[in-house]
Amino acid sequence: MKIVFYKYQGTGNDFIIIDNRNNSLSLTTAQVKKMCDRRFGIGADGLMLLDAAPGYDFKMVYYNADGKESTMCGNGGRCLVKFAHHSGIKKSKYLFIAVDGAHEATVEDNGWVYLKMKNVKGIEKHFADAILDTGSPHYVKNIDNLATYDVVRYGKEIRNSESFKKNGINVNFVEQQDRSIFVRTFERGVEDETLSCGTGVTAAALVYAHNDNGFNRVEIKTLGGNLAVEFDKRSDDTFENVWLCGPADFVFKGDIEVA
Repeated sequence: MKIVFYKYQGTGNDFIIIDNRNNSLSLTTAQVKKMCDRRFGIGADGLMLLDAAPGYDFKMVYYNADGKESTMCGNGGRCLVKFAHHSGIKKSKYLFIAVDGAHEATVEDNGWVYLKMKNVKGIEKHFADAILDTGSPHYVKNIDNLATYDVVRYGKEIRNSESFKKNGINVNFVEQQDRSIFVRTFERGVEDETLSCGTGVTAAALVYAHNDNGFNRVEIKTLGGNLAVEFDKRSDDTFENVWLCGPADFVFKGDIEVA
């Protein structure tokens, strides 16, 4: 069958998007994996379907590059909102449903997409590091000289360690800089470093909140570009009104024969 697709990217995190508002398309794991393959397919970190959903502007269905349906993807969500905006779903504020629940989003005049993430209740300590769930599970580790750090080697070690190998975990390495943090992420499902990970930078920002309580805005640098995370931190280590903010851009449109 021939499938029309759209390619979007958010700070280098790239996605195949398919308009499935008639809810007629059902893809196998093998089909998604091949489409995401950078040598034998289109190439992407993940694939998303924009489905219809009663009571919402749309439903987000997300697959990792390994072909498996997965947990929330922050950069993917921002790209899907921009695709919806380009596809005639014009709203001052979007409301869509994803695997982790409902999300609000806005498209700003400068092209940035602001995506409201789930509330986060507490950060678990793992030795000197941190674990939290921002829609997907994340491990956060502080590193000096991150630009030259072997993220793939050490990210793979943590992701496949006894503690996490059953379900996998995304591994974020973070370097604190003057007025921002620099984040590099090894993503499960992609099984490699990506240029940016939305739920990952959100996790890193919460760990490195600069105000003990109240409003925070953390500026983040990734290999693929700049993002920001805004949130309210409560005294009980709960994080509310969490917004992932950054660019989301159309790359190209095409069609592909899928067996």
